[in-house]
Amino acid sequence: MIGIVIVSHSKQLALGVRELAAQMVQGQVPIAVAAGIEDPDNPLGTDPIQVYEAIASVFSDNGVLVLMDLGSALLSAEMAIEFLPEAQQQKVHLCEAPLVEGTMAAVVAAAAGRDIHQVIAEARGALLAKATQLGVVSRPLSLVTHNTQAKTNIESPTREIRLIVSNHLGLHARPAAQFVATAARFQSQILVQNLTRNTELVRGDSINQVTTLGVRQGHELAIAATGSDADEALAALQALFANNFGENNFGENNLALNSPPALNHQVTPATHGELSGIAASAGIAIAPVVHYQPTHIAITEYHVNDPDAEWQRLQAAINIARQEIQAVFSQASLQIGDAEAAIFDAQLLFLEDPVLLEAAKERIFEHHINAEAAWQAVVDEVATSYRTLEDSYLQERVDDVVDVGQRVLRLLGGNVPASLHLEEPAILVTTDLTPSDTARLDPKKVLGICTTSGSATSHSAIIARTLGIPAVLGVDAQVLHLADSTLMALDGETGRAWVEPESHILDLLAAKQSAWQAAQQEARSTAHQPAITRDGRQVSVFANIGSINDVQVAVASGAEGVGLLRTEFLYLDRTSAPTEEEQLEVYQAIAQVLDNRPLIIRTLDVGGDKPLPYLRVGFPEANPFLGWRGIRFCLDHLDLFKTQLRAILRASVGHQIKIMLPMIASVTEVRAAKVILGEVQAELNQAGISFDAGMKVGIMVEVPAAVAIADQLAAEVDFFSIGTNDLSQYVMASDRTNPRVVNLVDALHPAVLRMVQQTIQAAHTAGISVGLCGELAADILATPILLGLGLDELSVNPQSIPGVKQAIARLSIVESEAIVASALQQDSAVHVRELMSTLLIPPA
Repeated sequence: MIGIVIVSHSKQLALGVRELAAQMVQGQVPIAVAAGIEDPDNPLGTDPIQVYEAIASVFSDNGVLVLMDLGSALLSAEMAIEFLPEAQQQKVHLCEAPLVEGTMAAVVAAAAGRDIHQVIAEARGALLAKATQLGVVSRPLSLVTHNTQAKTNIESPTREIRLIVSNHLGLHARPAAQFVATAARFQSQILVQNLTRNTELVRGDSINQVTTLGVRQGHELAIAATGSDADEALAALQALFANNFGENNFGENNLALNSPPALNHQVTPATHGELSGIAASAGIAIAPVVHYQPTHIAITEYHVNDPDAEWQRLQAAINIARQEIQAVFSQASLQIGDAEAAIFDAQLLFLEDPVLLEAAKERIFEHHINAEAAWQAVVDEVATSYRTLEDSYLQERVDDVVDVGQRVLRLLGGNVPASLHLEEPAILVTTDLTPSDTARLDPKKVLGICTTSGSATSHSAIIARTLGIPAVLGVDAQVLHLADSTLMALDGETGRAWVEPESHILDLLAAKQSAWQAAQQEARSTAHQPAITRDGRQVSVFANIGSINDVQVAVASGAEGVGLLRTEFLYLDRTSAPTEEEQLEVYQAIAQVLDNRPLIIRTLDVGGDKPLPYLRVGFPEANPFLGWRGIRFCLDHLDLFKTQLRAILRASVGHQIKIMLPMIASVTEVRAAKVILGEVQAELNQAGISFDAGMKVGIMVEVPAAVAIADQLAAEVDFFSIGTNDLSQYVMASDRTNPRVVNLVDALHPAVLRMVQQTIQAAHTAGISVGLCGELAADILATPILLGLGLDELSVNPQSIPGVKQAIARLSIVESEAIVASALQQDSAVHVRELMSTLLIPPA
């Protein structure tokens, strides 16, 4: 099999490309990555030795294809080849194809059994599909008809079928790859035409040519096969279509369940007295308007004599901007959830773009211009490049570019950010809102958003929907001339707004608003009810939190307590450990919000993927997840451990606080921790400081060793909490951060489920409770299994609480136990998921 090597300055980029490529060919093609350098402060770069090792790891006499990004990647690849024996050098080919598209085309061709020269040709033609679909170029006839007779037996008759594409996204990357891989298995020549778009015939065994067909859901295809096995080939392809290329109803139903209500994203004609716009966020708002004028920073270019100082000034502003965006990200995670807050990850990546930074530096040093002018110039260039793209979704990323650009300019100029303080609830009227602006809005004060620009798929609109703020975008600019306090009404579902609406309009909207609010209230009230199965079993639903703000969101979402307080947030992003008083204040504040609900505080769990910069390990750990982390770290840092235990004990007075020890692998560790806890209790007693002497102590079960001796551990502690995130990777011996094996790290694998079952049985035999606080707890697909296994408590992120409670209420323990019996007999996580989707989601 031909080997593929991806060489990139960015390790994250290369790993992402490899993951996508591997999915497309189900891991059939060996793919190696040589990307980034081992420098924590500047990880972007390439290393010839790393490239050499990658080539050697996938070397085959059939050949190795190396794809690269720009700059030193090519030099590193050329140098790496020189390290190889001369006989091997001839079989390694450097390819100038685009990194992402070229890799996708190459792996599909390699999986189809093409030789190295055909694989190279497919990689080189990778941009043809995109260019043709965007109308940048027309498909040359020579590319369409090239070698079409390669597998054709002219004496064989041609068979033809016509099929309608029914899967949700048409022949996008992975279905197209399946189509090509299937076509390539047969001797017959396969030709395909998109009848709906009236395209030319293309080869069915070419990923580039199939992709150029632009096949979408509902399109009709004509597929012709000529050769001795034509009937078999067409039958195999027809089976792919019948099975929706593996994209079953479960996936589509999930999409429907999790997506926001359908919105009218088009501008609708207005009747008399109305303003029409784009429906961007559903809901009704009736309130006075308040104008918001975003601060746009204008800059002046001037000559500088000290470019070094100017460059340092720009770097300082970028560093502060990075900190600000990280703060926005943290706050947005609490308000709108991690998935939507990831919008701000893109802004952080923008600030770290080496091409952009190098361009700004070059302008400063070569043209001797000020930092503001250099920065504005490169930001404008990037924004322009986005605006000229054909893809409307990518065009809208201009908002993020401008948002980041203005933030850095503000910091360079020492300007204070524009603020919005509303005395009374209002509808915000403005030209546009940046993602950062929108994330800062308080839904209690901003009842609606009305802008003269924007789109329903912009990041700002996504945030508004998640915050539950009705929004109508793209209305006529006359709205900007309204006086503050003018009464406005808007309907974010239909995309209409009314200025000083007449009474009958207000009555209709008020009725719709009441119905909307009643539905929302019903959902919230359900979330605050206990989670009880149909046959009367109550399961506690707690929250996983990592800050004071988190606990407020958790309680509002219906949490019955906190099953996991991650205390690491107190220790990270600082230069020294938090004091006892600092910790005490936080623990007390969280317990106060919980109002006597249970609070399980996990002691410091650093190491692995969470190092503390001010506590150096002293040596690099080759396998940090198997290293000095969790309880091991704390037992070797008694000063830190005792300080935290003192703070937790002091906070326990008058509250339901419990201590939980992470990464326990032996009885010895538990006993050692309990001895230290006893010492701290004795010190507090001696000092006359109160604490809850009966405070319960539990452990995280996340190491296979803990499962194996769960009966012994249960005799030492008051409760278990199963951490399936770590348990899954340890059971499957697969690093969950490694894309090559990440598919193995699935907590629904029967091996992991049996570990969970064994832990629960040991706990209940010993008479102690057991919860689960890994991501699996929030997976609605897994809820019947977790109930059937007998868990007493589920702890999830606050946003998942209502859905988990609803799932529990729809189930019974009897049927859940039957489901578990079947799930434990499956041979893979994939089959467990297939079983669950069949049981829980009836066919469409």
